[in-house]
Amino acid sequence: MGQGIAKRSVAIAGHRTSVSLEEPFWEALREIAERDSTSVQALIGRIDAERGEQNLSSAIRVYVLARLRDMPGPVSDKDDPARG
Repeated sequence: MGQGIAKRSVAIAGHRTSVSLEEPFWEALREIAERDSTSVQALIGRIDAERGEQNLSSAIRVYVLARLRDMPGPVSDKDDPARG
């Protein structure tokens, strides 16, 4: 993998904070925000508001994972008559 952690500054509920995530998580957040027609900043704000006691970086990772799991997956070989 070799992707380092990138720290970015964001404004949440009127105050600035920094969030440290691996670059693939930042990329996934951008893709999710684009699909939802919102900004990364607004998406992080929503995650922050719903995270409870969880660390923000961890909450973002869990959110991204949950969204990926909700996406339709590839068809497996047993479900595809053309594959066998």
